[in-house]
Order: sequence, then C-alpha cells, then structure tokens
Amino acid sequence: MRNWRAKSAAIAAVSALALVTACSSDNEEDNGNGNGGNGGGNEESTLSGTISGAGASSQEAAQAAWQAGFNELHPDVTVNYDPSGSGAGREQFTAGGTDFGGTDAYLSEEEGELAAAQEQCGEVVEIPVYVSPIAVVFNLEGVDSLNLSPATIAQIFNQQITNWNDEAIAADNPDAELPDLPITPVNRSDDSGTTENFVEYLSVTAGEDWPHEVSDVWPVSGGEAGQGTAGVVQAVAGGEGTIGYADASQVDDLGTVAVGVGEEFVSYSPEAAAAALEVSERVEGRGEYDFAYDLARDTTESGAYPIVLVSYAMACATYDDEAKAELVREYLSYMISPEGQDAAAATAGSAPLSDALRTEYQAAVDAISAG
Repeated sequence: MRNWRAKSAAIAAVSALALVTACSSDNEEDNGNGNGGNGGGNEESTLSGTISGAGASSQEAAQAAWQAGFNELHPDVTVNYDPSGSGAGREQFTAGGTDFGGTDAYLSEEEGELAAAQEQCGEVVEIPVYVSPIAVVFNLEGVDSLNLSPATIAQIFNQQITNWNDEAIAADNPDAELPDLPITPVNRSDDSGTTENFVEYLSVTAGEDWPHEVSDVWPVSGGEAGQGTAGVVQAVAGGEGTIGYADASQVDDLGTVAVGVGEEFVSYSPEAAAAALEVSERVEGRGEYDFAYDLARDTTESGAYPIVLVSYAMACATYDDEAKAELVREYLSYMISPEGQDAAAATAGSAPLSDALRTEYQAAVDAISAG
C-alpha cells in the first residue's frame, strides 16, 4: 500500500503551482494516448484561452496536478476548477454554467440530469478520470486499523451500534483494545457523490441493516456533518470516537477500516480500487460517449476494495465555439493520458487507468468538436 500520509505536502506544493494554472495540448508530438496532444514534446504551444469547470471535491488534488502539468505545456491557457461538490458540479454543467464538470456519481436519468445535459450538449461525454477508494476513517486513541463487515459498518452509520466496545466490532477485532466510548458518525453536509457511492455500497451489501434509498444526500439524522471531503476529515480528526467516510487521498493520519469482502478483509489501496472497476459493467443505453459504470459493490473478488469512487469528467460532444471545443478536448486528453494519470496517482493516490480503458475513453474525447 502506498504511503497516503505523505500526500499533504505534495498536494500543497502542486496546488501552489496550480495557482498559475493553464491547460491543453495541440499541434504537438504524439504522447501515446491516441491523439496528437503534447505529453512532453518540445514544440511551442499555440493554444490560448480559458475554460472553467466545477464539481467533485474528491478531484481537487488531481485537478491541481493536471492544471500544473498542463500549464507547463500550454502557458497561455487557463483552466479553472471549483471543487464545489458533485451535486453542484452536475447542476452547473447541466445548466450550461461551466465548460466541463467533475462528478462522483454519473448523470442520473431518473432525476432528469442526463436529459438536461443532452439538451445543452447534444451527445454527452462522460468518462472516468479519477478512480480512488473511499476510506472509512475513524479517530480512536491507540487503534490504527479495524476490520469491519458491511453489516457492522451499516449499523454504525445507521446509529444502531453506538459504542466502540460493541460485540459486533469486537468479534472481527479480537486483538484490538476497544474502549467503552460512544461512536460519533460524521457524514457529508453537502450533496455529494462520495455520499452516494458510500450509501450505494451499504445498500447493496448490508441488506436490512441499511434500509435507506440511494441518494447523494445523507439519509440519517443526528451525528456530525462536514462540508466537502476536507470538512469530514477535519470533523473526524477533531473528535474522539468519531467515524466517517472520505476520499482516501485526504485521510492523513486517521485510523482506517479494512472491509469484509467474501471471506477476507480488504484494506483500501489504489490497486484494490482498480480491481473493483475492472469487474464492473458499463451502463447500457446512455450514448456512444457516455462511460458510466454500475460498480460491483458486492464483489467477492479477492483483493478488490468495493467502496470505490469512480469520478467522472463531464463535457459536451459539441460546443458552439471551435476554440472552446479544442481546449476542453485537449484538457480531457491530458487528464486521461499516461502523464496525467501518473500525476494524479503521485499527488492524490488514485489508480491510473489501464491502457485498454484509456483507449476507449480517448475515442470519446476525440469526438469533442464545434457544431
């Protein structure tokens, strides 16, 4: 498992570099990602302009890395990204308020999001750009890690298990010294794709122990709440006996949970998250360039971590302006390029896309053009 605790300094450094951000690639040497984008060529960039996006806070560190890397290639292109949360990102993108967006939950057909995006865009481009585990994190003195089954996790967050020395927790952790201390669950206060992914996992794996519908709004009252990923991590770190869920790139020194998968307990890691995506299936009937996935939350695959966050980039296949289309196309190309994926992995601990998936997604990105 990679060292997640070393990321705070890296994120700060990349974020500082990204203050002078720019992006995109064109008329450059081929970088091996399937198009002509510059992944490290020496030709001077001719691109200029500004594009703006908003959405998933889980992508914040990765977006900073992408912006910084793209700035080196295209100093006259500015990319703005507001990590306002997945719900806000989808709302702004479907309303035409941003050029691209980020979301931890794909555009919903049932709630009319996909139709609204299609009204703005025609065809919608929706591709995974950031794959990361969602860590179940806690703050319990003297305890760095715990094994928890899906049912136990569900009962804790549904406030049915309320003390750390509960027999259900002790049964999976016979060697842990569990204190007689109340459990304080912490959830996201904002509409969140991270919440939706976590709730979906509980809904699929915990049965009657999680009786709530899947939504990006936290369904259980009480406990504590934090704004964005950083807010949840801060609330868990600032309490005693707290437990929450957050993108694993930002968990710092908090205790973490290995979750029950089949007959084993699996700790989070980029590799374990990638394994979960590899056994998942694409949602049918959503358009040629829409790569939404039904994630295999109930997998029993050895080594797969099922509380995985697949965060998408949203874009239009057709823009009114050729320059805008080119900037969006080239920025998304950089996101999924080997260079872009390696930058995100180094900074945010995400799982790089496989070559096979990258090739599929590149075809969708290459279709972005002006009407």
